[in-house]
Amino acid sequence: MRISLDSHETNSDQRRSSTPKEEVEWVPLQKHPVFAASNASIDADSASAVSRNLVAWDGASRLYFWDTNSNCLHRMSLRLGEPDPTSVLAASPSKVLQADVELNFAIHKISINRNRSALLLFGSENLCVMYLYGRTSKKDVNLICRTITIGPQTYSKGSNDIRVLKALWHPYSDSHLGILSSDSVFRLFNLASDPLQPEQEYYLQPLDPGRSRNASSMCPVDFSFGGDHLWDRFSVFILYSDGAIYILCPVVPFGSLFKSESVLEIYSDAHTFGLKSANSKVANNARLAISWLEETFPELQNEEMEGENLSVLRAHAYAQFDASLVLQGPLRRVGQGGNEDSIGRSAECEGRAVSFLYDLVSKDTVLVTAWNGGQLQVDALADEIQPVWSVGSPPRLRVDSHDHILGLAMICESISIVLPEKVDDTLWLGNPPPLLRLAIVDLALPRRVESGYNISLFIDPLMPERIYSLHDGGIDSIVLHFLPFTSQANGKDDTMRTPSVHPVLNTCQSESTSASPLCGFVSLSDSFGYSWIVAVTLSQECIVLETKTWNLLLPPSLDMEKKSIQSEEESKERDVPTIISKELLSGPKVVLVPQASPSLRAVSPDSIEGRSTLHQYFKLFHETYVEYAHKVYLELKHHAPQLKKIIDDQHARFGEAQQKLLKVEEKHPLLEKRIDRAVQMHRSLEERLQRLRNLPVAHKKPLSRAERQFKSELDHFREVELDALHSSVDALSARMRRHTQASKADSHQKQIQGKKNYVDNGQISMLQSSLEKLSLLNSENSKKVKLVESALRKQERSSRESSLPKL
Repeated sequence: MRISLDSHETNSDQRRSSTPKEEVEWVPLQKHPVFAASNASIDADSASAVSRNLVAWDGASRLYFWDTNSNCLHRMSLRLGEPDPTSVLAASPSKVLQADVELNFAIHKISINRNRSALLLFGSENLCVMYLYGRTSKKDVNLICRTITIGPQTYSKGSNDIRVLKALWHPYSDSHLGILSSDSVFRLFNLASDPLQPEQEYYLQPLDPGRSRNASSMCPVDFSFGGDHLWDRFSVFILYSDGAIYILCPVVPFGSLFKSESVLEIYSDAHTFGLKSANSKVANNARLAISWLEETFPELQNEEMEGENLSVLRAHAYAQFDASLVLQGPLRRVGQGGNEDSIGRSAECEGRAVSFLYDLVSKDTVLVTAWNGGQLQVDALADEIQPVWSVGSPPRLRVDSHDHILGLAMICESISIVLPEKVDDTLWLGNPPPLLRLAIVDLALPRRVESGYNISLFIDPLMPERIYSLHDGGIDSIVLHFLPFTSQANGKDDTMRTPSVHPVLNTCQSESTSASPLCGFVSLSDSFGYSWIVAVTLSQECIVLETKTWNLLLPPSLDMEKKSIQSEEESKERDVPTIISKELLSGPKVVLVPQASPSLRAVSPDSIEGRSTLHQYFKLFHETYVEYAHKVYLELKHHAPQLKKIIDDQHARFGEAQQKLLKVEEKHPLLEKRIDRAVQMHRSLEERLQRLRNLPVAHKKPLSRAERQFKSELDHFREVELDALHSSVDALSARMRRHTQASKADSHQKQIQGKKNYVDNGQISMLQSSLEKLSLLNSENSKKVKLVESALRKQERSSRESSLPKL
């Protein structure tokens, strides 16, 4: 093997030496040949059905772009902020990566894992993972990379099969992938062990069948993993189409790594606030959590763990044998109690929920829900998350020959909320944390009647208080000024500013636009605090924008008294030109004449006392007026060029004003014509409105309150419930078809096995006797053949002897 590798290396070296190495040229990213030389565009109709993001960044120096026309992946090396902070340079030509299998489906999104070694290809009919550095071969200049399919038996092709709603890399593992599908099942795949079969399955049952009010409450649309905060790192947040949010905790990938100090923090909290409680429910929940932590992280039971100074802990495969996780929720807002009508849609939100974002700012957990009507619902968790199990509902485990857990499956149901006995006794009761409504952000998008908007949410890598929303109209930046909320809750800051919305990129052509003109978005940042936005349009044109990060969260502190004084001073400075200094304009200083004594009048001017007094007065006059006049002369002399420059500037501005006036005079007749047309149009509209008012339908009575409420319910059913019912029917039909196929295969296999057993048991004796008879018959036939052959030989011998002549 070593000889073949060496020979391959020598052959590759000879090839490289025979062909000169292609030089790399650094060009601006928006002018890169991948984007500038592409004349083809992505199909707008297919892009309107689902949101696309064909751009990914590894967080260091490489940008990835999936080319739908060539069906390949471009890898570009970047230089951020060179030669100036506003520019982004990319290496040309780019590396082209291709899959080693044929991808016969459309790619919608791409995302890279934590260690930048694998790329997820999220498609309309399939899920694939391309390993970026484990290439199998090299074809021409393209790198052929190993590509595997995720769960082909579960997520197969077909219109009525199970659809993948969201797929995300787990933030604490390099090989685990979380997938939420339309059959209300959350699956966690471990690509390092088995990409075909899920490692963990959670069947989500948000409500009992008898309590379900609508179909949208059973259809999930999006999910997100938690951040690095207490039990959030072991949580999965799931969003349903009616806006309800549920939590699964704890969910941990087998073999993932976590900080030891973080695990020790929640371990000590469970001992301090859980086991010492007088409430049996609280103590039981804390005991289950402690046992889960000790079995998942066995190092916690080691008393010498602090001395070993372990930085990370590896999660072991473990599950409660007599308990399954509880689907905590739906999360309710503070002050709503147990009212079921208080969840989901807010009064300011329209349509259905389409996307979800988890954002961790300091110690605040922020949940952002996007609605297809163009609104963002910003909530914060008012309490911490605790793990909850349902005892008596055992999970299904898949183990190996050594009884090691390879996979598990749980049915996760929601339970009723337990009211605390005391006000202070609210921890570890199993209640989901309440939500605190922070803001409702209206993106002011053009109203769309049919299907609404596809809105995707992203977090700024440098400033978590800023959220980017990618929608059909472009890109918006939303800055949350009231975070961190913990400092304001303590009374350090009484003011709460509303979120500010800034349009970053506007691509909306008209209100009737049905397709998103953007197919890629990514936010870049470097170690110096600079950030950029990279967007790719449907025509594969790249747009690079620099974003401002510093001083965005500083509140404007205004003092009205200081503001009034400053405004008066500024008005005075505007009235007085700045050619002469303020000291000269204020005039000479006041002469302080010494007080005249009564004996001064009797002194003659020719005397010594009179001359000294007169000399003193001349000295004061010279210091006050002559020196002031000299200063005025010198300053006017030195300010003559500046005065000439100001006069020239005024003349130039006067010329520009005259040109503008001439343009206004030229446009004045056109403006008058437009005003006349507008007046005529207004009159025609008034006449048309008057004619419409005369119609009999206009005199119809307005709808009553009950009729309006019934109409809103019908609209909600038409917009949300029908889609939810269709998706539920599709998922159930797919699962029924799979079960029927499996049952048919089992019955057919049983029939074959039954036939085999019947032949072996019932006919084996008959077959043996038949074989014996056949062997006897065969022996008798062989004897007869021998007799016939001997008779033939005798007859031939006698005939030969008779034919000889007699002597």
